[in-house]
Amino acid sequence: MRLRWGRDLGTEADRTTFRTLHTASLATPALRAGLTAGSAERAVRHLRSLLGAPAIALTDAGELLAWDGRFSHHAPQTVALARPVVADGATTVRPRRDIACQDQRCSLRQVVVTPLTVEERVVGTLQVFTPVASAGLVRAADEVARWVSGQLELAELDASRTRLMEAEVRALRAQISPHFVYNSLTAIASFVRTDPERARELLLEFADFTRYSFRRHGEFTTLAEELGSIEQYLVLEKARFGDRLDVTLRIAPEVLPVVVPFLSLQPLVENAIRHGLEGKTGPGRVSIAAADNDFEAVITVEDDGLGEDPDRVRRALAGDAGTDSVGLGNVDARLRSAFGDDYGLVVETAPGAGTKVTVRVPKYAPGVHE
Repeated sequence: MRLRWGRDLGTEADRTTFRTLHTASLATPALRAGLTAGSAERAVRHLRSLLGAPAIALTDAGELLAWDGRFSHHAPQTVALARPVVADGATTVRPRRDIACQDQRCSLRQVVVTPLTVEERVVGTLQVFTPVASAGLVRAADEVARWVSGQLELAELDASRTRLMEAEVRALRAQISPHFVYNSLTAIASFVRTDPERARELLLEFADFTRYSFRRHGEFTTLAEELGSIEQYLVLEKARFGDRLDVTLRIAPEVLPVVVPFLSLQPLVENAIRHGLEGKTGPGRVSIAAADNDFEAVITVEDDGLGEDPDRVRRALAGDAGTDSVGLGNVDARLRSAFGDDYGLVVETAPGAGTKVTVRVPKYAPGVHE
């Protein structure tokens, strides 16, 4: 290994390439947080190292975010230097008269100002202060600015994905059946006089369920927390249906820590009761299982209710608002977004045959955590 590494990084060009890639990798985590004062402060010294310049600055469209290097008395000039570049999106080299100072020791004579762009919109500038702005330095500044812009684009994609997931969760919350809320409160009220202790317990379950459903942090949760919320939901439904509702849970303890999208299973259970049992004569059964399957957890929600037209289910999974299946398309889309297209919902149903919904979740997925 020592001999191979000696050959691979034996030339100065090889070592320079390695140092450049390593320095760029040090700046990457900060830039993937977007263009802010904090991220700019963490990235700017690595960018200056890449360019080998006496001083550099990062600005957004209207403010200095970070300065690194000597002669920081030039920092207040960066905002005025950024304005024309933000306006026209073109790299410019500004002469000494545009960065004049009274410090006789200052060797900075020129500054290269190059745009940082996200989705073809200039969001800031990279400014390289130098004694001489050679053609090579200008090209290097352009390349570094393009690389920084690429990292900022990825940061914006991450932020857009987060905003989309948050919007989808808000949409799913809006679909939580008003009938369920009304019926739960009615069931609780019916126990107030006949069994006050039971009413109090149900009211606490309702409070915990709604607190979990409307929490504001995180797009993911553990299977254990999601199942805990489902148990609270089922307690409330059992109070309403009584002996008509038979629920079976079979949960393998080893899959409880697995991370799943927030509110991804409760809508499946609500559909099982609402579409499978509410219109059925006599008792109904709902079975919830979570099993360990090597690198995956396999979760099923099954009912022996009325079943559904498969074409209607296909339209629900496609997001057709004309169907009244609670959040199936939403859940399917979020599973695929989090884990890939191999992990969407699998629904087996037919009129009169009940419904079985299967969810496969990887035990570990990059970028997915509670």
